Amino acid sequence: MADPALFAFACPQHDRRSDLRVDDQIERAWADPSTRVLAVGSNAVATEGDALRWIAPGDAPDGERIYLGEADGRTWFAVGVDEVGEGFDPRTLREAALSLSETDAGLVVHAVGIANWHRTHGFCARCGTPSEPAQGGHVRRCPSCGAQHFPRTDPAVIMLITDDDDRALLGRHPAWPEGRYSTLAGFLEPGEALEDAVRREVGEEVGIRVGEVTYAASQPWPFPASLMVGFFGRASSHDVHVDGAEIEHARWFTRDEVTDLSKEGGLGLPGTLSISRWLIETWHGGLIVGAWT
Repeated sequence: MADPALFAFACPQHDRRSDLRVDDQIERAWADPSTRVLAVGSNAVATEGDALRWIAPGDAPDGERIYLGEADGRTWFAVGVDEVGEGFDPRTLREAALSLSETDAGLVVHAVGIANWHRTHGFCARCGTPSEPAQGGHVRRCPSCGAQHFPRTDPAVIMLITDDDDRALLGRHPAWPEGRYSTLAGFLEPGEALEDAVRREVGEEVGIRVGEVTYAASQPWPFPASLMVGFFGRASSHDVHVDGAEIEHARWFTRDEVTDLSKEGGLGLPGTLSISRWLIETWHGGLIVGAWT
C-alpha cells in the first residue's frame, strides 16, 4: 500500500504534551523567549513565503491562546484571532498546506481545528452560559453549572470501491467543475460502525451494494472539524443508480481510462492535499499525471 505521508496532515511530528496543559506550565511556556506562536484567523493563517510565520509571544496579537505542544526543542502555541493582519501575509490552510514541512503541517492542522471549535462553541451546551477556555485551549468550562466541553471532531468515511474486474467507482458532485470525479464519502451517524457507514453511504449515493470493507488510512480535515477515515471496499453489485443530490453522475473506471483521460484533460481528480487522491493512486498503482483540482 502507498505511504500515507503522501497526503497532507497525515504525519504530525510534534508532541502534544497534554500533561503540561495546566495554568502554571502554560504561563511558564508562554514566558519562554524561545517559544513560537502562530496567528490563526477565521479563514487564514499567518505565513511567510512557503512557510508558516511563527513569532515570539511578545509579538503575538491578542486572542485565544492554544497550547500545541513541543517540537524541535521549542514550545509552540497558536492564537485565535478574528482576522490575520495583512502584515502577516494571510493565506488559507488549503493554500498553505502543500508547501509545509511535516512539523508545520501537524502544528497548523492542530491549531486550526482547535481555533475553529472555540469560534463556534462559546456557550455552555447545558445551560447557555458563556464558557471559558481551560487546559491550554483544549477544554471549555462553564462557570455556572460546571460542565466541561471538549473539541468537536466529526468522523466521515471516504472510500474507494472496486468491482470484480478491479475497476474503481468514482462520482461527481453537481457543483464540481466539468469532468471532475472523486471517491465517495459521507458522515458517520450515531450508533453506526465505520464499515457500515461505508456500505450505507455507497448504497444511498449510487445504489451499489458493498461487501468486504478494509481500513486504509485516516486524515484530519479541519474544514471545519472532520476526521476522514479512508477505506477500500469491494462491490457486490454493479449497476449504478445515483441519488441526483449528492452525486449527479458516477461510473466505473479502469486504470487505463484514468491514465488516458487524466492526460487528455477529460478527467479531473482531487488535489494531492486530500486522502481521496491517495486512495485513487493507491488503487492505480502510482502517481497519476494530469489534471487535478
